[in-house]
Amino acid sequence: MTEDTRTQRDERATSGASSRRRSTLLFLRDLVVIFLVAVLVSFLIKTFLIRSFFIPSQSMEETLMQDDRIIVNQLVPEVTPIEHGDVVVFKDPGGWLPARADEARPPLVAVVDGFLAFVGLSAPDSNDHLVKRVVGLPGDHVVCCNALGQMTVNGVPLDEPYVALPPGETKVSRDDFDVTVPDDSLWVMGDNRYNSKDSRYNTGTPLEGFVPVENVVGRAVVVSWPISNWAWLDNYPEVFAGVDEAAG
Repeated sequence: MTEDTRTQRDERATSGASSRRRSTLLFLRDLVVIFLVAVLVSFLIKTFLIRSFFIPSQSMEETLMQDDRIIVNQLVPEVTPIEHGDVVVFKDPGGWLPARADEARPPLVAVVDGFLAFVGLSAPDSNDHLVKRVVGLPGDHVVCCNALGQMTVNGVPLDEPYVALPPGETKVSRDDFDVTVPDDSLWVMGDNRYNSKDSRYNTGTPLEGFVPVENVVGRAVVVSWPISNWAWLDNYPEVFAGVDEAAG
C-alpha cells in the first residue's frame, strides 16, 4: 500500500468519524429542542386551556371518587359561562378549608413534582381547591327542602339523580335553607349531600356560603384516572329545565 493510499484512507476515516459526531450532536440538539417545545406547549395548555386536579375528599361521590383525577376546562368562566349543574373547581372563598401545614418532602421529589406541576401533569395544590356542583347562579332563589325533600331553584323543584343520600333518607339536604344568590356569586353543593362541606355547610363563613365567580378555576369535564372510573361529567340540563325562565 502506497503512502498516498494510506493517507486517503486515514482522511476518509477521520471524515467519517467527524460526520458521525456531527450527526450525533444534531440528533441530541433536535431532542433538546423537541423536549423544550413540548414543555412550553404543555405549560401554555395548562396555563390557558386545561389542567389536572385530583379529588381530595368524598364530597362528590358517587360522581367523583376520592383520589380520582379530573381534567378541568379553564376557559370557564372567562370564555364559556358557568351553567347550572356544572361541576366546578374553585379556590377557597375563605374559611371553607382548614389551615394546612406544608409537608416536608425530599428535595428531589419536590423538584420533580414542581416540574410536573409546571407542565400540568401534577396538581400539588389540589388540597387548596374545592370541587362542587353549581346549583344556584347569580340572582337565583334556592330553597330546601319542599314537602318531598327536594331543593327548588326559582320555585322549580329539582329531581337530582346524581345525589347520594344515606339509606332511607329522602331529604336532599340535612339542613333547610332559603337564599338568594348575590351578583357574581354561586351556590354550590356536593353530590354526597350529607358528607359535603358545601355552601349549605359554610353559611357561617364571611361570604355566607356563596362562592365568588372569580374564584372558579374551571369546569371539570372528564375523569381521566383511574381508567376504570373514566367518564365525561354531565351537567344534567334536564334537571334544571325551566329554572332560567322562572328567574324572570
